[in-house]
Amino acid sequence: MTRKLFGTDGVRGLANIEPMTAETAMKLGMAAGHYFTCGAHRHTVVIGKDTRLSGYMLEPALVAGFTSVGMDVVLLGPLPTPAVAMLTRSMRADLGVVISASHNPYEDNGIKLFGPDGFKLSDAAEMQIEDYMVNGLAAHLVPSKDLGRARRLDDALGRYIEYTKNTFPRGLRLDGLKIVVDCANGAAYKVAPTILWELGAEVVPLGVSPDGYNINKDCGSMSTEAMRSQVVAHGAHLGIALDGDADRLILCDENGDVLGGDHVMALIGQSWHRNGTLKGGGVVATVMSNLGLERFFAAQGLTLFRTNVGDRYVLEKMRTDGFNVGGEQSGHIILSEYSTTGDGLVAALQVLAALVESGKPASEVLRLFTDLPQLLKNIRVPAALNGAVLQAPAVRSAIAAGEAKLAGSGRLLIRKSGTEPLIRVMAEGEDRAVITAVVDDIIETIRAVAAGH
Repeated sequence: MTRKLFGTDGVRGLANIEPMTAETAMKLGMAAGHYFTCGAHRHTVVIGKDTRLSGYMLEPALVAGFTSVGMDVVLLGPLPTPAVAMLTRSMRADLGVVISASHNPYEDNGIKLFGPDGFKLSDAAEMQIEDYMVNGLAAHLVPSKDLGRARRLDDALGRYIEYTKNTFPRGLRLDGLKIVVDCANGAAYKVAPTILWELGAEVVPLGVSPDGYNINKDCGSMSTEAMRSQVVAHGAHLGIALDGDADRLILCDENGDVLGGDHVMALIGQSWHRNGTLKGGGVVATVMSNLGLERFFAAQGLTLFRTNVGDRYVLEKMRTDGFNVGGEQSGHIILSEYSTTGDGLVAALQVLAALVESGKPASEVLRLFTDLPQLLKNIRVPAALNGAVLQAPAVRSAIAAGEAKLAGSGRLLIRKSGTEPLIRVMAEGEDRAVITAVVDDIIETIRAVAAGH
């Protein structure tokens, strides 16, 4: 049995179109609630969300589903995804839920589930929940006297703020640092500026006026122009850009030059290796991370272990083999000493600690290696056609030709997106002209084949 509703990061889609409808959200709440209602204790689920308009539709639908199977609900309001994971464990809840489509535009939404340990659910758990949804839910409804209740947790923001500040080394402060923080009009619009200010920084906040429609719009980790320009305009020491649910981090130095997840992993991995806290003999990243990062760690006697794309696969490798630093080039950084999922703010504080301790500008502290030229292009192909298109002889031939051109000097990666109807084509190598030609040829071949279906 394969999962049909859940993708690589929960359930996701256009709001008010299946599967992101109130009806499906309610059924998901009933099924997930039933899956986690075991034992004699009173069962609890915590629900957080980002700032997109459709959260007002999906949140009450989930509440209806959970309470109908006897679960009590604690509503957290707009809060970063890692905060929900943390509070799930802290409150001894049976289940945590995040209503968010992360870095996607407001028209999309999603539902992510965390188990009582604060980790995302396994494939097996998601398949069982789907099975409950398909094979009838009426049998799981509780008697009227056993219905769940819902209440709001008024100090959820404060709890996460204190938790996050405690990941910053004691004895250090951010006094004298000016920091631009772009919250993407998303879930961290209150907590991120507050955390930095309470640690002593002068804060220039961006993307802190959500209206339900402007999440990730021309701001945040997917659109860094505003952050970069404001860093230069204000003479700031560092720019921090988060995405809509604040599990992703992109930085820029004092010159406005962008530094992504690979450079964050390089800095934290090196720092933790030097102070003896790095575990596993290296860092876990995905197949998308730059070859320059791999060479950087190799020079220090460390290994870059690669997984499939998706922070769930990075975390799986970390948990299985005992690593405590991992992440994605896109900015998901997982530091298992502190979090069970990617946390942009916790990662940013580790970077700031290194900045404070060094006394050097961010351009020196963060740029530890030179990226090899890398080009990624996406082509939209209906999900139903993805497999057939990639197996087409013309596409297979174009891929083989690309691999031959890059042999010995680079690599080629073609994959289907786990969250959108896209095929992603990435090439990396010493010669930018060669990788551009390789990617463009494959993209055009895919486009032609898809048009003929």
